[in-house]
Amino acid sequence: MFGLENLDGWKLLVLALIGIFIFGPDRLPKAIADGVRMLRNLRNMARNATSDLSRELGTEITLEDLHPKTLLRKHLLSEEDEQAIRKPLEQIYRDVKDDVNGISGEARSVADGITSTGAAPAAAAASVDRPTVSSAPSPASSSASPCGP
Repeated sequence: MFGLENLDGWKLLVLALIGIFIFGPDRLPKAIADGVRMLRNLRNMARNATSDLSRELGTEITLEDLHPKTLLRKHLLSEEDEQAIRKPLEQIYRDVKDDVNGISGEARSVADGITSTGAAPAAAAASVDRPTVSSAPSPASSSASPCGP
């Protein structure tokens, strides 16, 4: 989990320099020894806690099982209980995912339509908001009454 595989030479050098600046060259070895001792004690406490829980629950528990969701799912719920809880949530997840994909597709098609016309979005909005009015009425519109037939 917190292994040294992520630390390369430069990071170790920077940590050593920071340690020398903070603790000084005289106290740095004692500070490192205290840190290692504290880490060892923490690991022993975690190991003891998992063994106590394993003994109390009657099942084998690892350190990763101490996360509440994992503990409930793995040791307290049966397979049927987990499926009964998971099934409605999976349907809701699928419905929401389909809705989001639909909205995303519609937004893309609108954006593609705006960019394919070559008109600026402001000009397109202006032409939709303000209808054009001709100065001379056409013969078809003069016979129709604006209030209805």
